[in-house]
Formats: sequence, C-alpha cells, structure tokens
Amino acid sequence: MKKYLPVLTILALIKFCIQWVGNQNYGFHRDELLHLSVSEHMDWGFMEFPPFIGFLGKLSYWLFDYSLWSVRLFPTLAGVGILILCGLMAKELGGKFRAVFLAAIGVLAFVPFYRNHTLFQPVAFDQLFWTLGFYFIIRFVNTHHHKYLLLTGATLGIGLLNKYTMLVWAFGIFIGLLFYEKGKWFKNKWLYGSGLLGLLIFLPNLLWQLQHDFPLLQHLQSLNEKQLNENGVFVFLLEQLEITPPFILFTCGVLGLFLSKKLQAYRALGIACLVIFATMWFTKAKTYYVFALYPVLFATGAVAVEAFFKKRPNGVYVIAGTILLPMVFFIPEATPVLPIERFIDYKGLEKVEDRVELTSDYADMFGWEEQVQLVDSVYRSLPPKDQRNAVIWAENYGEAGALKILGKKYGLPNPISRHGSFWTWGPGNTEASVWISLGNERGSVENIFEETRLLKIITHPYAIEEENGIPLYLCRKPKRPIADWWADYEDHIFD
Repeated sequence: MKKYLPVLTILALIKFCIQWVGNQNYGFHRDELLHLSVSEHMDWGFMEFPPFIGFLGKLSYWLFDYSLWSVRLFPTLAGVGILILCGLMAKELGGKFRAVFLAAIGVLAFVPFYRNHTLFQPVAFDQLFWTLGFYFIIRFVNTHHHKYLLLTGATLGIGLLNKYTMLVWAFGIFIGLLFYEKGKWFKNKWLYGSGLLGLLIFLPNLLWQLQHDFPLLQHLQSLNEKQLNENGVFVFLLEQLEITPPFILFTCGVLGLFLSKKLQAYRALGIACLVIFATMWFTKAKTYYVFALYPVLFATGAVAVEAFFKKRPNGVYVIAGTILLPMVFFIPEATPVLPIERFIDYKGLEKVEDRVELTSDYADMFGWEEQVQLVDSVYRSLPPKDQRNAVIWAENYGEAGALKILGKKYGLPNPISRHGSFWTWGPGNTEASVWISLGNERGSVENIFEETRLLKIITHPYAIEEENGIPLYLCRKPKRPIADWWADYEDHIFD
C-alpha cells in the first residue's frame, strides 16, 4: 500500500487545488441556498430530498458560518475521497501501480465531477456512497470477512438518507449477487444483517415520508412532467458519449469485467453495473445520476488496460495522457476557476442587450446578492411599525433561499415562499400590515392584495433568464385570509 500512497496523494491534491480555486468564485447557486435553508429546519426529511444534506449544511454553519468556500468544501472532500477510493479499488481488483494511477486519472479527467464536487448538493455524496459501497463489496469478495458486508449495509442506509437513487444501486447489487457463485451470498446470514442495518439507519426518513404522505412521489411526478419526460430514448446514452476520453476507460471497465480473466471473480459487479445503467436509462433519469457508477468502472477499466499492456507497460501512461490532456481545456466549464470576465472571453460569449447568456449553472450563481440588497433597501425604508409587521414573500426557492441565507447579514426577517419545503414552514405573520413581494408576477400579487405598488424590475447582466426582469412589489390589504390562501396551494408546491 505504501508505494501507492504518494501517487494517490499527489493526484488527490491536484483535484483539491482545482476545486478549491473554483469554490471561491462567483456566488451561491440557487440549489445551494435551498440546501442551506433546510439546514435551519432540521428534520428527518424534506419535501425535495432526504435529511443528510441538511445535516451537512448545519455542520458547515457551526464550523465556518455561511461562507462560499466552506460550504463547498464538503462536496470537494467527497470528490477527493472518490479519487482515492477509485485507486484503492484498482489495487483490490489486482491492479499494480499503473492501474492505480490510471484509475485515479480517470476521476481527475472526468469533467462533470468538477461540477458535481463544487456545488453543495446531494449528488457529490451520492457518488461517494456508491463508490464506498462498491469498495466494501470488493473487499468482501477478497477477504470473505463479514465486517465488509455490515459496512456495505451502513453505507446503503446513510446513502439513502442522502439521495434515494441509492435504491437503484442496491437493486443492481441485488441482481448482480444472484450471479455470484450461483447466489452463494444469499446463504450468508451477514448479508441479511447488512440489509437490516441499512433499513434501520434509513428508517427515520421512511417514517417521515409516511407521516407526510410521501412527498417524494409528488416530487418525482413533478420532475417527470417538467424534466425527465423531455429526455429522448437516446439522449441519456449520447450525453455519456460526449465525455469521450473518460467514457473509453468506462467502457474498458465494462468489457474487462466480462472478458478479462484477471477480473472474472468480480463478474457479478459487471452485471450489477449493467442493471444500474439500464435502470437509469429506461426510467429516463438525468444523465448525471449514473455518474456515480463511473469510479468503479474506471478502476476495473484501469486494471484491464494494465493487463492488456502487460508486455508494454508504459502504454498505460500513454492511455492516461490521452484521457486526461484533452479534458483539461474543459475544466473551466465545470467549476469557476476563471474570473467571470475571463470565462466570457474563454467561451467567446457576446453581450446582447446588456446581458451575457452563461451556462445555467453559472448563471444561477449571479444576481442573488443584488436581489437581497434591493429587498433590504425597501425594508429599511419602511416605518419601524411596518418593519415589525412586514412579511417578505419570494416566488421561488432560489429567491427565498437568498433572502434567508444572504439576508442574515442584513438583519432581514426570514422570508416565506410557497415553493417546496418553504411552503411547509408556513406563511409567517398572517396579520402582517405590509408585504414585500420578490419575483411574483403582477397577476399573483393582485390576486391576493388590494393595494400593490411596483417598485422595481430587477435585472442582472449574468443572472439566469428567469431571474431577469423580475418584479419587486410592495403590497397591503389581503383580499382573503392568508392562512386559507396558503393551505390551498398544497397541491402546487412543486409547480
């Protein structure tokens, strides 16, 4: 193990440094603001996702407050852990130094990981738990020690508290094990103990879902109608092929599990991976959902490539360079290592009507601070009596998250929103004398208030289109009881 440690440490540090630069640029993404917002309402579940991301948000706040670099430190550490685990899996699969090196290079070259390991979202930790689960299974195959089964169960349980896609991983593993020595594992009592341990860890969230009428199903229906249903049959596969050099190593991993004698003991993993990939594909999942599968296949691919170049071992380094070097150019597209002006030049973007159309992720990192500043200026302009009886109403979770998290340094009251988890936290002061509305269109505010005054149309040169040209209203005199208006919206919180 000692001879592999230096190369893994160096490559892990390279990844950490690239992510560290990107972590400090631009601003919070709308999803990050949501995840930090739920951390202030700790529970065993939330309307959009399980509780793990909320726990990490709370931990970040306790340790570092709400600073951009500290919040993004957690997904970056997950990414570094994935790289190290990928190299360790290559070693456990029988690979030597070059295989360990190539496996880690696969992670370093996979550009989407830079995006995933920058943003404070469940996806980075989902990838970590999948990779950790595969590592423990490989360790069990090699040692037959039951502790690795229990560690797999614990990983499954914690993974489900982070993201429900861990169920797809478990389904794939279940099918794969049917083909391992004719289902021998299913005669092992520790396998069932492992499953029970995972269930016990996950149980609090399962009970939370039950108590709240399974909002997961409503959220999945909304995702299917608005996003997943738009994916064509071949879009999922074609988007994998866009990242061609790392996908070649991924393919080598799949083929190696079925064709390489060196990897024949792990063939059940190949079946599991195919089942997982097919399940994601046929359910029209988002492309990045299956990225959690890449590290284990990078590891198996690296071992297969090393075995192929047994007589010409330096060929592994040629493959590593072929995989890594073409992808370096694209890193600024995935994590904001460049200042925004240099990124605009790098992409050759042009300003149209005083706006620059960035990619959706980057565009979603701009405009929030300016929105909060404008709301604060309106709030401070109110008489003290009105300030004490004011409600700030945001249209979507991005605006509400910005007001909740960024608004702390301005001393703004917590906002309300009818979007997702924010709806569950209620309408605030239902007897408020004045309402400041951010992002709600004219029809929405006039539907509920007798007096509405448009104060400003907010624009930003870099912000996403839906956050440009948004109205800021001052409203008074509700036309109907606020509590009733709030309750009537329950079936539309994911609209």
